[in-house]
Amino acid sequence: MIKFEGVVKTYPNGVQALKGVDLSIEQGEFVCIIGLSGAGKSTLLRSINQMHQITGGKLIVDDVDVSTLKGKDLRRFRRNIGMVFQSFNLVKRTTVIKNVLAARVADMPLWKSLLGLYTKQDKIIALEALDQVGILEKAYSRADQLSGGQQQRVALARTVAQQPKIILADEPVASLDPVTSQQVMSDFVKINKALNITVIANMHHVDIALKYASRIIGVKEGKIIYDGPSLKVTNDILKEIYGRELSDDDLMGA
Repeated sequence: MIKFEGVVKTYPNGVQALKGVDLSIEQGEFVCIIGLSGAGKSTLLRSINQMHQITGGKLIVDDVDVSTLKGKDLRRFRRNIGMVFQSFNLVKRTTVIKNVLAARVADMPLWKSLLGLYTKQDKIIALEALDQVGILEKAYSRADQLSGGQQQRVALARTVAQQPKIILADEPVASLDPVTSQQVMSDFVKINKALNITVIANMHHVDIALKYASRIIGVKEGKIIYDGPSLKVTNDILKEIYGRELSDDDLMGA
């Protein structure tokens, strides 16, 4: 379980990105966070793995107070939390499988990782992860030979190969076309259901968030305006979150 208790985040410049957030997310949920740019979506997401350290309140993940973690304890904690970014963060000049195997490095002695001496089990885990996102046939292709959507699926496979309990996705389809975006989001849903991995995604595309997530969290000016099932999100709720009526074009990239 992930639990925010009165969480506050104030940046050094005085900007208060989170203002007393109370929130609980159960294992296995698929949650999308929506809201305007600057509303606090990324801060909320990245505080879960302490990429952004909170400045007030308490954040508990699997009975661990995240704000107390440092050094080896923090690195060990982050092994259970995968991260997928808008930019795919692949090594473009190497193969797809080597990119996915990078997720296994943290469990290897340094000298083996430097020499790329992965175990048979590591390779099986990497190939299974590629299969789970429907891109196994590209395992030995160079990453720079893939389309944007395929590269994001490789990034997701790399995260799955980490064998996390939680996946955080920061605008994972913002740079993709609508058709490819839906393919990638379908992969997230598949991973969520098949492996019971909690998925929490910040979404620029409101329509995609509503279609694929089971739960929507609407953020405005550092506060949670809506928290509930995606099926119950109405135009009035969206107007409250975004401060205006959303057109069809807005829904595709609010």
